[in-house]
Amino acid sequence: MKEPAVSADPTQTLAFDTSCHLFDGCGFPAPGLHSFMFEPLWGDADGNGAYFNKPMLLALLGSIIIVGFFWAAFAKPKMVPGKLQMVAEAGYDFVRRGIVYETIGKKEGEKYVPLAVSLFFFIWIMNLWSIVPLASFPVTSIIAYPMVLAAIVYLVWVPLTFKRHGFVGAFKNFTGYDKSLGPVLPLAMTIEFFSNLIVRPFTHAVRLFANMFAGHTLLLLFTIASWYMLNGIGIAYSAVSFVMVIVMTAFELFIQAVQAYVFVLLTCTFIQGALAEHH
Repeated sequence: MKEPAVSADPTQTLAFDTSCHLFDGCGFPAPGLHSFMFEPLWGDADGNGAYFNKPMLLALLGSIIIVGFFWAAFAKPKMVPGKLQMVAEAGYDFVRRGIVYETIGKKEGEKYVPLAVSLFFFIWIMNLWSIVPLASFPVTSIIAYPMVLAAIVYLVWVPLTFKRHGFVGAFKNFTGYDKSLGPVLPLAMTIEFFSNLIVRPFTHAVRLFANMFAGHTLLLLFTIASWYMLNGIGIAYSAVSFVMVIVMTAFELFIQAVQAYVFVLLTCTFIQGALAEHH
């Protein structure tokens, strides 16, 4: 949840006024864009210079956890794997066989497995921060992070297309060139060009961002409502809202994994399209 700005009010310890309840004459402190803005942990508080805030800290911690986990699992691999190695191998194999091989193929896809595995687990743990106590925030709900990930994928599959097909072949690949279209060919090529090189990377980032943004907003909404209605007869409403918090948390667990899967699946689809021969 949002870290509070500096305030003289000692009750302002969360993203809302904790002294505000139903029937107290105060309005419902609904979550909004302020719930996704954080004061710097250190650095320029005005945002004009370098600073380091909570989402950055979570992204850094997530990266360390992922690297540390796989390092510990595979530093000394055994023929009969232990529990940690078994879990790591299961996760690695899921991405390799279930996504990369199924989309790109074993022969062509093997070299892209490290990229796919890295993206999957990084995105997954960035999403999982949403339900971790004290963290309580999905890093990917800030669009800058999905945009950077989508840009990394973009810088892989676009140059790969030119490398595999040359300039003319890549141009045909991106524009869907098909002379059988006749008079509508220029229009179709223009639409395909913008769709492949502009719309596709944009939607790649926004799909992940929008799902995490919406999910976190709903969790905040029911969490704040549970506290807000915890007063008088409103306790009954508060209990229903709290049940919804539990339901939404379970649903978010599912969505977090699905969004990591979809992002990597689309990445592999882009790469497969770059490798495919244009007809």
